Amino acid sequence: MADGSRVIVWHGSAGVFCYDFDGAELWRTDLGPMRHDWGYGSSPILHQGKVLLNFGPGSRTFLAALDLKSGGMLWKHEEPGGLDTTDQRMVGSWSTPIVIQVEGKDQILCSMPTRVIACDPESGELLWFCGGLASEKVDMVDASPLVSDGIGVAFTGWINGPTIGFKLGGSGDVTATRRLWLEKQPQRIGSGVVCRGPVLHRQRRTGTAQCVECRTGKVLWTERLEGGESWGSLVLAAGRFYVTSRRGITTVFRADPEKLEVLAMNDLGEPSHATPAISDGQIFLRTDGHLYGIAEE
Repeated sequence: MADGSRVIVWHGSAGVFCYDFDGAELWRTDLGPMRHDWGYGSSPILHQGKVLLNFGPGSRTFLAALDLKSGGMLWKHEEPGGLDTTDQRMVGSWSTPIVIQVEGKDQILCSMPTRVIACDPESGELLWFCGGLASEKVDMVDASPLVSDGIGVAFTGWINGPTIGFKLGGSGDVTATRRLWLEKQPQRIGSGVVCRGPVLHRQRRTGTAQCVECRTGKVLWTERLEGGESWGSLVLAAGRFYVTSRRGITTVFRADPEKLEVLAMNDLGEPSHATPAISDGQIFLRTDGHLYGIAEE
């Protein structure tokens, strides 16, 4: 994550690092060991002078805020953790938090292994939570939650795991009072995109795109993308969706609540697990071996 003068990265057990644009290290913060057979995947985000991070998965799981200038710990919200190894029940969250507004006030929303939590960005206090992400075999979350018109949608990261829709806000446990729906849906790894009000577009691991109504959970359509499965997230820019598959094929398409229209498929010829990044009219694509920058002349 970058703010125009600094770049913030999390290197797991090595800690959180801040660099300037010349690559010089400005600070580092050691958050302790991060142990899990499947590694880590959450990204740090920036908000009003703070670096926000979902530290996990593993037995040590917490949402933390660091000072952007110094890297000092501002607060930490502990969450129930999971096992460090895969020899028993798999528990963990690889989800990146997002900042939302509820009644004009900022809140941090993050999907944890069994529930979605909302915390105060100033103090880290848990404001409310909505349950429903636990499943029979595993408690795993990969994607970030999505928000549209006062409604949140959160996904689990296991085959036929639950997806939930809920009204934002409240206090304490809002599962019974504000959860709108719970549906079992295909496995989600990359995050989706909200487009055109209450309609949610997202890409799933099996190589298909799906359009879901946020308020009801109703699936409006499902279309297979020929590029294959993707672990990266879906990106929306200039009215077009972009997703890069594990085979290195970037599919570009338009979509609305009625249909999907594929515009282009571009094969980089090498594997990729990354999400396309958009900046100043340029598209950046990372593969296992290269970084590509694409722009109009």
